[in-house]
Amino acid sequence: MSVRHAELVSTGIYVPAHEVPNAALRERFPDFIDRVEGPSGIVTRFYADEEEATSDLAAKAGRMALERAGLDPLDVDLVLVGTDTPDHITPATSVITQHLLGATNAGTFDVGCACASFPTAVATAAGLIATNPAIENVLVIGAYLMHRLADPTDPMIFFYGDGAGAAVLRASERPGVVSSAFRANGAYAHQWLIQSGGTREPATEESVREGRTKVRMVEKYPREINEEGWPLLFRTACDRAGWSVQDVDHAIFTQVRRTQIERAMGSLELPVERARFIMQRWGYTGSACIPMALHDAVDEGALSTGDKVVLVGSGVGFNQASVALEITDALVR
Repeated sequence: MSVRHAELVSTGIYVPAHEVPNAALRERFPDFIDRVEGPSGIVTRFYADEEEATSDLAAKAGRMALERAGLDPLDVDLVLVGTDTPDHITPATSVITQHLLGATNAGTFDVGCACASFPTAVATAAGLIATNPAIENVLVIGAYLMHRLADPTDPMIFFYGDGAGAAVLRASERPGVVSSAFRANGAYAHQWLIQSGGTREPATEESVREGRTKVRMVEKYPREINEEGWPLLFRTACDRAGWSVQDVDHAIFTQVRRTQIERAMGSLELPVERARFIMQRWGYTGSACIPMALHDAVDEGALSTGDKVVLVGSGVGFNQASVALEITDALVR
């Protein structure tokens, strides 16, 4: 019996229409923007329309990925949505996305690892494909609409851009998703969060008034979490794939600060040209930034058959995840 693997066959993207350049925020936060604009690399971002929710963004990116794969929504067996900006606390955003797509034969679930959600979901999808012969096509989406959950007077809103990215994974005899690695530490869960609105602290008039139902950074994360954790997960994914770090053709990291990516590439002793940067075009799109960067690479023709790609996502909690991919001709045909 042949071994089942998973390969990427298409990607998709959705960027909302309403652009908000740094100049539009500078009057409110001049000192903050002067301090973070250069290191972050962010010069603009895009906001969803008022009537758009996270599921709408996810469905639009997912629809593009399905069209590029030549699939009807009825061909999809699973829809996974990675986000920490869900439409509702319950039900899952993935089930709403499934309905919007018309993927009525698909099961769904959400992956809630913040900006580590997409690589976590890709690894999960690959494992399900490998172990379940009934699963052929999985649509994996990362979507983000954090500006809607932020306090407009909080300078951290500078970072948040809305968007979604998607990929279709298909059962294959050749390994496209080669390995994965994960890392977490819940001791940091209190540092960047929405404090009120869940079971720990249900929303009240007082918590709304105090802004506790909005996302906020209560305490800065140590730089070492990403600057040591990203290279660690990168190397672990390579080791598990049987690759050397130098074998990797493309590195895609969480797109929150350009300087952090540059330092991670330096630690890995890889040319910075092998890293992909999209924050200058779309801002920090959280759970969506890795699939958006992956789509950008596909769309620009930067990937070739046989290329080795490592995705590293890092989110609040903290959660971190990496996936090693080998590009097949199904994606770049």
